[in-house]
Amino acid sequence: MHREIPALPATRCGNTVFNWGERTYVMGIVNVSPDSFSGDGLDNVDSAIAQAKLFIRQGADIIDIGGESTRPDSKPISEEEEIARVVPVIKALSSQVSVPISIDTYKSSVAISAVKAGANLINDVWGLKKCPELAEIAAEAKIPIIITSNQRDEPSRDIISAITFDLEDKIRLAENSGVKPENIIIDPGIGFGKTAEQNLEIIGRLSELKCLKKPLLLGTSRKSFIGKVLDLPENQRFEGTAATVAIGIANGADIVRVHDVQQIVRVCRMSDAIIRRKE
Repeated sequence: MHREIPALPATRCGNTVFNWGERTYVMGIVNVSPDSFSGDGLDNVDSAIAQAKLFIRQGADIIDIGGESTRPDSKPISEEEEIARVVPVIKALSSQVSVPISIDTYKSSVAISAVKAGANLINDVWGLKKCPELAEIAAEAKIPIIITSNQRDEPSRDIISAITFDLEDKIRLAENSGVKPENIIIDPGIGFGKTAEQNLEIIGRLSELKCLKKPLLLGTSRKSFIGKVLDLPENQRFEGTAATVAIGIANGADIVRVHDVQQIVRVCRMSDAIIRRKE
């Protein structure tokens, strides 16, 4: 099996250059939030740093630091509290590790503080809907931004069309704000305002988003649609996650965002050996 992958310009993130199409990159999730949906939330700096370093040893290419839970029923926290959670972790990690550090936030003050502390990438789960200024922050810092298609405020029946239209609009906004085209990464937003059936459809049709000519991030790890299909709690969804990752890679995913780094790195290597092999 061999899939032709359209050539995309490389993206520099900190000291790392991502050459899209060569292999699948793994983003390890470090939640500095006690109410994380997946049950992996950490409540102190030392634990977060230790987990990030473990993920790097296990093969993570990016560490994604988040201070506020993104589950639908979670209570928002203040910007000050979010900064207090993430900045000490980012500051400590940036002086100790060489892999890029991503800040998972949709708030401008948090992003500014995180970038000053050493973050090399902004991961916006609201895709510039809550805070369009994030694009300007990324442009000024000359760092990449991940734009997620989030339908929580506007559910859609034709989900692929909705995601495509949304991402086209936000890519335009980011580029008009000064973000270099090669610094935009897109995420279809699995779980953000989609039904379980729509999440399955997105993974099966992921290749259709290649028309946007941007690297694709897929974040399925331990999410509720896997639990619905398998009737399993968050801590028993690894195999379901692995299946979505393998199929996602076959359909065009460039980065996968996961909790179980060591195992998913192996899934990616095996999938790449099949999908990305050279003739």
